[in-house]
This record gives sequence, structure tokens and C-alpha cells, in this order.
Amino acid sequence: MKVAVVGATGLVGTEMLKVLEERNFPVTELIPVASEKSVGKPVKFKGKEFKVVSMEDAVKMKPAIAIFSAGGSTSTEWAPKFAAAGTTVIDNSSAWRMDPTKKLVVPEVNADVLTKDDKIIANPNCSTIQMVVALAPLHKKYKVKRVVVSTYQSVTGTGKKAVDQLMNERKGVEGPMAYAYKIDLNVIPHIDVFLDNGYTKEEMKMVNETKKIMGDNNIQVTSTTVRIPVMGGHSESVNVEFDKEFELEDVKKTLSSSPGIIVEDDVKNLKYPMPMNSHHRDEVFVGRLRRDESQPKTLNMWIVADNLRKGAATNAVQIAEYLMAKKLV
Repeated sequence: MKVAVVGATGLVGTEMLKVLEERNFPVTELIPVASEKSVGKPVKFKGKEFKVVSMEDAVKMKPAIAIFSAGGSTSTEWAPKFAAAGTTVIDNSSAWRMDPTKKLVVPEVNADVLTKDDKIIANPNCSTIQMVVALAPLHKKYKVKRVVVSTYQSVTGTGKKAVDQLMNERKGVEGPMAYAYKIDLNVIPHIDVFLDNGYTKEEMKMVNETKKIMGDNNIQVTSTTVRIPVMGGHSESVNVEFDKEFELEDVKKTLSSSPGIIVEDDVKNLKYPMPMNSHHRDEVFVGRLRRDESQPKTLNMWIVADNLRKGAATNAVQIAEYLMAKKLV
């Protein structure tokens, strides 16, 4: 099983290598791929060193699977070239997510849509992934009508430059700025670019991707995405209106018995999900479950997950695991 990791030297690419190793994915030959300036650099995997190769060389090596985390323009150019060589591409950028000919997959929710013919598979946006993992089992039971979500997103979602900015600010050191403003001791209600409708691209990703993954265009979603000075994971306040009535205890049981979810909901003992506890974990944590007392059939919940793991690397590797298990590669 030849596996290429494209963008192997970046934050998410490094995490992908960790996840492949931890989950003991059956890699017989690792092909780390990065930009021209990184070619020849060593990358560690399972105690061995592998040299970074160029895109052209990686395509010629015909890996069975290529996991991409190298940005939209790179994916747009190179994913079709890998696919044409017979490689199945799992892409972490936004390039293919809303392409009607490509599947957008969260394994716990909709892996069954995948077939052998899917040569480019899209990994959803990090904030969408954790939300739909929690929404999907509730949608089956109560039918989701409308979702209002506000996110509290880690600086790791922006990348190394943002992490460096936060750490520099904490030390009082001047350095390159990933954001238009200081992030330490601040909250920035702006992720990605603003669109004509006043929403950001990140907010509209959550709207459109949720409908596609859940397979239901009738679900109404409105989103506000916010960057906060934390590491370790994204947090979300989610208000869900259902078509059917629910009991809180049933909601807890449903979530607790669903794959990939850990319910932390014990306010008497101050137990609730926090990004510092989700760091390096693959599960989606759900808590603060309570009825919305302002209108019927509506639930409030708090959802936290490590955005580099379940929000990116782990989800991509889980897709690869599913493809292997079902003999689709």
C-alpha cells in the first residue's frame, strides 16, 4: 500500500503522518510530498526517515492513496493528475467540497456514498466535521430543521504563522502577523474572506457543507465563525431546532451510543467539553445539553474537537481506512 502525503511538512500534513502511524495504517511505502523548496528534506515516519519528493515524481510513483493538505490551488492542479494515474485522492482543501461530481465525506455520517469510481474525495471543513458528527444521529431520530452555530476556533486552524503570532504576543516579541489584529487577549469575528452577503467564506462553508454531508437541502443553517487565542481545538455553540419532540435523556443516550462521540455533560461536577482536553484526541466531545426554553423542539449543545485531528488529519485517514475495509482501493 503506497501512500502519498501531499503537504507533508505543514501543520496538518505532520498531523496526518502521526495519525497514520498511531492508527497503524498499512503503509508499505510512504511518499512524502511538498513544495519544491522542501524536496530532499527528511520526514520521520515509524522510526524511519523518508525524503520529500516533488509532485511530478510522486505522480509517477503511482501511490494507491494520496492524502492532500496543500491548499486549494495545489489540489485543483494536481489532484486530477494523481487520479488520472489511478491514485485515489483524499483532499483536505476546499477545492472539491462543493463540486457536485465529488463526494464530501465524514465516515461516521456518510461513508456509504463512496464507490470505486470516486478518485477524488473531499474532506470537509474542520468546523463542519465536528458539528455533523453530533448532528447526524439526532437528525435520524428527530429530523433537524434549523441550526444556529457560533464557533470559537483555535489559531491552529490558520496554520503555523498564526501559532507563532500568538506565542510571540504572549512573550511580547514582534513578528509576522497572520491576522489583521492582535490575537492574544482578543477575539476576531472573521475567518476567511468576507463575501457579498456579509458572511465569511468559512461561515458559508458550514452552511453548504452541512446540507451536502447530511444529504438534506431542507436543513437551514446560519453561522458566525470566530477566531480565539487558544490551541488544541475548535469549540461550537449549536442551537438545533427539530421537526419532532425529544427528551433530553434520549438525546444523551443517542449521542453516547454514536460512533466518534464522547458525551461530557455533568454540570454538577463542572464537566463539559473544552479544547484543552480535546487536544490530540480523535473524538468529538458534546456537552452543555439543554432544552432551548425560548421555543419548542429546540436543543442547545456545546461541541469541541481537535481541528487538526478529527477536523482534518484523522477524518482523512478514516476515509482511507473505509476505502481499504470495503476494498475500494
